[in-house]
Amino acid sequence: MEGAMSDAPATTSLLRPLVEDLQARREQIRLGGGQEKIDKQHEAGKLTARERIALLIDEGTFVELGILGKPHTTQRAMEGVNAPADGVITGYGKVNGRLTAVCAYDFTVMAGSMGMTGEFKVTRLRELALTKRIPFVWLLDSAGARVQEAAGAMFAGSGHLFREEVIMSGVIPQVAALMGPCAAGTAYIPGLADFVPMVKGRGSMALAGPHLVRAAVGEDVTQEELGGSRVHCRKSGVGDMEVDSDEQCIEVIKEYLSYMPQNCEQAPPILTAGVDGAGIDPIDRAEEALLDVLPESNRKPYDMYDVISLVVDHGSYLDVKGRFAKTIITCFARFGGRPVGIVANQPKQLGGILDNDSSDKAAHFVNLCNAFGIPLVFIQDVPGFMVGTKVEAEGIIRHGAKMLHAVANATVPKITVITRKAYGAGYYVMCGRAYEPDLIVAWPSAEISVMGAEGVVEIAFRKAVEAAEDPAAKRAELIENFKKMFDVYIAAGNDLIDDVIDPRETRQTICRALEVSEGKKIERPWKRHGVVPV
Repeated sequence: MEGAMSDAPATTSLLRPLVEDLQARREQIRLGGGQEKIDKQHEAGKLTARERIALLIDEGTFVELGILGKPHTTQRAMEGVNAPADGVITGYGKVNGRLTAVCAYDFTVMAGSMGMTGEFKVTRLRELALTKRIPFVWLLDSAGARVQEAAGAMFAGSGHLFREEVIMSGVIPQVAALMGPCAAGTAYIPGLADFVPMVKGRGSMALAGPHLVRAAVGEDVTQEELGGSRVHCRKSGVGDMEVDSDEQCIEVIKEYLSYMPQNCEQAPPILTAGVDGAGIDPIDRAEEALLDVLPESNRKPYDMYDVISLVVDHGSYLDVKGRFAKTIITCFARFGGRPVGIVANQPKQLGGILDNDSSDKAAHFVNLCNAFGIPLVFIQDVPGFMVGTKVEAEGIIRHGAKMLHAVANATVPKITVITRKAYGAGYYVMCGRAYEPDLIVAWPSAEISVMGAEGVVEIAFRKAVEAAEDPAAKRAELIENFKKMFDVYIAAGNDLIDDVIDPRETRQTICRALEVSEGKKIERPWKRHGVVPV
């Protein structure tokens, strides 16, 4: 039988040459715009799109979709133009063991511009992410819309991307990483995303690039001046974090996703083995250093980051918008392995006062946490809202109302700790008693009032002070008397707060409150949605 088979005439394989051709096509496409363009990308300090994906996605898990994409046959302006994968790599894989969809615009191919076929690919991937309920990550390095294809009346049929991004909002986590330019249409991708890290000196976003700005308004600016990380992470607030390199950007994305559930219907992931082999941080850990955090006078600043570091798991947190609106801190951390969002006043910056930007920053963060079921921990030391003609003209009432709306609307577990000042409407928006905190506690140093004692005396007793023989002494006497009325034990004695705690008990108190609040359920009246004061 063996001899008969060996004597049979050799047959020509139908599939072998076709498969070899397929593999050759794939290998060529994986080179993107070619070695010369790859070298230029590296010289600019940037990784290629495929190198970025390789860092983000667990080895051996990436499934690419649409690798054979090329300029659409209906686009006559692109006839004869070679654009491998049509300038965007799309697919899915696992990030630290959890499925995630990712698209990476390839700057080596027509500057990563958005072509028709490429956007068909990304649309297909968005559909997959939404229907399978997995996070979506954009790695952006793109010149924006491909003008050769977008110019003309056919533009009337575009715009699905942003509508679909809005539909995905609050259903699945969305990350838009600025690792290169992101101009025109692509700039709204980060504008609608949940988390936006930016690489210093390279990541940028603007509704128009420098050339169009020069043509439209005569302004001569660089890409960095127009929309670099310094602009958007420190002034506009569109960016969430500045990072030094592509590699650091990828690590930050992984860290952010580690706090997030896969979608809004799942619970946030609870760590049971610590991070990076650090082990479990004991729930009842008590830090003596907390007794020395506050200065002797309530008019002196201190760094709230010190408090946060001392109470969260392993002192680790992910600061969101840390360089924007610095009077308030918004960060992710863990207590007993449970992810939380922390909203904390920062006395080191203008005493921790709330203004327009800090209100917007906090409102966005509260809405983000509420969307994905992440408990909120408020750490209060707030003198109230900024006042004066400047902030009134800029809409401080409207901006403050955004934060008020977000905190009142949030139905996730909410824990409030008052370290020192809790004055006026600042107390409300930082989840005071009326805003359904599942636990509200205070340190013995806490002061709760409509305003500080100095303000009360200035408003209510100004004439009495002026009429006194010694106005300074009278003013000091009145202030001291009113401070006695701010005694936190009065609030506790009237059951307006749940407890006064030793600062060293802060971590344990928060951990226990999170545990008991895990199954929290709040019913709201049916409505289409609230009218947010934007």
